[in-house]
Amino acid sequence: MWSCEDLNYTNSGEEQYLCNEFHLILFIFSVLYLIICFPVGLCYNVQLVLVNLYNKATMTMPDVYFVNMAIAGLIINAVAPVYLFGPAYTKWSLWSFGNEVYITLLILFNVSSLVIMYSTTLLSLDYYIECALPRTYMSSVYNTKHVCGFIWGGAVLTSFSSLLFYICNHVSTKIIECSKMQNREAADAIMVLIGYVVPIIAVIYALVLILQIRKEATPLDQESGRLDPSVHRLLIATVCTQFILWTPYYVTLLVNTFMDARVKSSNTFYIRIFQFTEGLSNFLAFSSSFVLPLIHRHINKNFSGKLQRLLKRLHCGSQGCTHEHTVVQQVMT
Repeated sequence: MWSCEDLNYTNSGEEQYLCNEFHLILFIFSVLYLIICFPVGLCYNVQLVLVNLYNKATMTMPDVYFVNMAIAGLIINAVAPVYLFGPAYTKWSLWSFGNEVYITLLILFNVSSLVIMYSTTLLSLDYYIECALPRTYMSSVYNTKHVCGFIWGGAVLTSFSSLLFYICNHVSTKIIECSKMQNREAADAIMVLIGYVVPIIAVIYALVLILQIRKEATPLDQESGRLDPSVHRLLIATVCTQFILWTPYYVTLLVNTFMDARVKSSNTFYIRIFQFTEGLSNFLAFSSSFVLPLIHRHINKNFSGKLQRLLKRLHCGSQGCTHEHTVVQQVMT
């Protein structure tokens, strides 16, 4: 969010009124996120992580990707309230942070967004591999865990290049090495290319391959080792939701990259419209942290059973439930 008191309006009071309306709408969305989306996202992401970690033996390849997306969602969920209410330029500021903290939060957000997008992308590619070559080691849980480790490491390394631009945009202009890199638009362009363009091309390619192979009826379709059919619906819902929620954010980054500096400094009316659109796109990006676990909870039919086993385990304690001992004794006899 932002304040309407930092710029002087040369026209009539319509621009001031429009700015106040934009600011009020963004503030309402931010409060709704803090009241509804933040606790829901925190609860369901923690559930998704704990349930799958408790049921490690029954985890599948998609479960590993969703656990990583849930961890990234928790980071975004933690960053969102600080971003929506914390920066010093907001009129409704609850805290006052320095630029260093803002840069740190922005890097955490970038890393988490990259993890989410690339986990979605690799989930699509691995699902195609599983459909084409079932019962193979290529898309196994073991390999997927290592792939997710590379995703986090790659996201950190990729965000490091953007971090250089943010830092050099903040430090003194007397540093020769940074004097040529004082351009935040370059960092935004890197994030658009690596965080959106590459994943969407890979996802489209994977979905085309999946659609082609699903049209071919083969004896492999009857094998019991294949993934549950609901995984396909979960994959389509996840891919569509992620790109619907994240596309406006990356579009605003792209517009900000090519926007003329003279327009940014002169036309306050279009600046406010762009800032309002940017605020809504940020809200949609933050909302992915609670929408995704809700979709997973609704479509994945095995999740409810795993959650019930975890709750029973927590209720009975470390000694286990009596009915579990009975079942074990029956099996032994």
